[in-house]
Amino acid sequence: MKPDENLKVALYQNLVKSRELEEQLTELPGFHAGVGEEAVVVGSFFGLAEDEYCAPHYRGALMAAHMRGADLHRLIAGVLGKATSYNRGRVRGDICLPFQFRTLGMFSGVLGNPMNIATGMALAAKQRRDGKAVVTSFGEGTSNIGGFHEALNMAACLSLPIVYVCQNNGYAMSTRTEYAIKAASVADRAGGYGVPGVQVDGNDVLAVFEAVQSALQRARAGQGPTLIDARTYRLSGHYTGDTNFYQPAEEREQWIARDPVQRLRADLAAQGILDEVRLNEIRAAAHAEVAAAIAAAQADPEADLSALGTSDLYSPSQVEEAAA
Repeated sequence: MKPDENLKVALYQNLVKSRELEEQLTELPGFHAGVGEEAVVVGSFFGLAEDEYCAPHYRGALMAAHMRGADLHRLIAGVLGKATSYNRGRVRGDICLPFQFRTLGMFSGVLGNPMNIATGMALAAKQRRDGKAVVTSFGEGTSNIGGFHEALNMAACLSLPIVYVCQNNGYAMSTRTEYAIKAASVADRAGGYGVPGVQVDGNDVLAVFEAVQSALQRARAGQGPTLIDARTYRLSGHYTGDTNFYQPAEEREQWIARDPVQRLRADLAAQGILDEVRLNEIRAAAHAEVAAAIAAAQADPEADLSALGTSDLYSPSQVEEAAA
């Protein structure tokens, strides 16, 4: 599926909003920002059908949920532990996403857990024979855990309709990829399970979008899973307070020159799709929208500890809403 002009503009709008979200939330203590990785997030989850499921990596999860229809203000309220959030202040909203938008979060707090749940959702889709597929993303460090291999093996053996996207930013916290993964690419691991492995420029949102859409077509047609290695770079710290001291200055400069937002902006201008005035308007609108959502969430009431009981802990309401 080749992006047309309208789609390119929509991808750019989401890319810019994702950058604003990551940069503005970086000021929050302990936040795991994904500045520089926005193209993988937007390119992976933008093209899903409304009734399909996704299980995003925690880095960029808020934007993934927002693209699925979740309100930005309530998502940010979840990060701040406010009563107005989807989770009512019970858990961190940046990793425990609202299920009613068919977004699966890291509910257990264990890295890789979403991809295992997503694989189960793919099994359910196959059993329903509804032609739907699932997309899940994770870091390259997470591809070393047992759950990754178990999920990929099961998906391969059962030809499950799922796309695995490795959001490969080159560092598992401060450990460089080549120190922990012998293969030249995470995509090379696909061969051991008999499924396609694709390496893509993770700083090119159009390339990511096309790769994921192609994999989704295979999955929906009953041809099984695909593993995509989207090479990108984390320009922010692993979390707020991390100074990136382990990233060589020359390496950072090389990746800054490949900034995904600036690359698409330059392409849109060069192709005459958008002029500088419109490009600046899009950035200003995104900045204002995110800033307003953060301000509103900060003004919201804190979660009432006395109200955090179990009255709706096992309620089917959200499950029913998702199925409606």
